[in-house]
Amino acid sequence: MKLKMLALAAAGLLAAGSAMAESRLDTVKERGKLMCSGHNGSYLGFAEVDDQGKWKGLDIDLCRGLAASLFGQADGNLEIVPISWAQRWPALQSGDVDVIIKLSGWSQSRDTELNLAFSRPYFVASFHVMVNTDLGAESVADLDGGSICVSAGTSTERFLAAYIEKLGIEAELIVFESGDEVRSAYFNGRCDGLTLLAPPLAAARAKSADPSAHVILPDVIALEPEGIIVPEGDPKWLDVQNWMVSSLWFAELHGITQANVDEIRANPPSAQIGKFLGVTPGYGERLGLSDDWAYNLIKEVGNYAEIFDRNVGEPYGLPRAMNNLYTNGGVFVPLMVD
Repeated sequence: MKLKMLALAAAGLLAAGSAMAESRLDTVKERGKLMCSGHNGSYLGFAEVDDQGKWKGLDIDLCRGLAASLFGQADGNLEIVPISWAQRWPALQSGDVDVIIKLSGWSQSRDTELNLAFSRPYFVASFHVMVNTDLGAESVADLDGGSICVSAGTSTERFLAAYIEKLGIEAELIVFESGDEVRSAYFNGRCDGLTLLAPPLAAARAKSADPSAHVILPDVIALEPEGIIVPEGDPKWLDVQNWMVSSLWFAELHGITQANVDEIRANPPSAQIGKFLGVTPGYGERLGLSDDWAYNLIKEVGNYAEIFDRNVGEPYGLPRAMNNLYTNGGVFVPLMVD
C-alpha cells in the first residue's frame, strides 16, 4: 500500500510538471511570436487601424508591451489577430490567440463556465447611451418605444437589457457584429441610441461630423472591470499578465517614463528601482522572463499614464477618473517589487 501511494504521488508530480511545461508562456517563447487579439473593425481608443494601416490603441499598446516583456521588443515578435467579440473565447481556447486583451469584462459566467482566468483589471469602464440631441432625451427612460444599437456577443448587450428591464420601459435592442457596424447604424439613423463603454462612446462622438448633435445621457448603466484573459489553469501565464499591468502602474508611481527610463536605469535612485529595471537580478527570473523585462516594457510603450493619455486621453478627451493611481484618487495600486 505504501509503495502504491508513493507511485501515485510520483505520478501526480509528473503530471504537475507536465502541466507546468505546457504553459502558454513556454509555447509563446518557443514560437518566438505573441498572437494577441485585435478587432474586426475599429474600437476607438483601444484597437483601431490608423491611416497607414497600423494597429493602435490602449489594448494594442498592452499587446506591444507584453511582446516586449517576452522578447525585448514588439517589432517582429507580435501578430495582432483580428477577431470579433463573439470569437474571443473560441480563439483563445483553440490557440489562435495566446491572450485576449480586448476590453473584456470579468463576469461570473465567464470565470466559472468558460474556463477563463482574468488578470487584475487594467481599466474600469462605465456604460452609457448616446442619442441625437434633437430627440430631447434626458435619460434612458425617455427612449421608451425607441431603439438602441448595441454590439452582439458582448456584456454591453446584457447590461443594457437588464437596465431597460429595471426601468420598466420598452426599447428595441438592435445588435450588430462589429463596432464599425454599430456606430454606422446609429449615425445613419437606424437606431435612436447607441450603447458603448464610455471611452469608445466619447471617441465616436468626437469623430462624428457634428459632435454637438449628440449627447451622452447621464445614466450609468453599469460599471465593468476589464481584465487580460488567459486560459484557466495556467498560473505562469497569468502571473506575467498581472505583473505587466502592475509594472505599468509602478513605473507611473515612481516617475519612470519612456523618455527617462534609460537615464534612471543607468543611475537607479534606489535598490528597488534597480531591481525593477533589471540592474540587479530577481524581477524576471521568478516569472520565467529576463530580469530586464520591465525595462523593455517601459521602453516600448511607456508607463500606464503614457498609454492612457496617448490613446484615449489626448485624442478623445477622456479623463482618468477612477482609472488613476490611488495617489490621485483612483483605484489602481501597484504590487510590491521585492
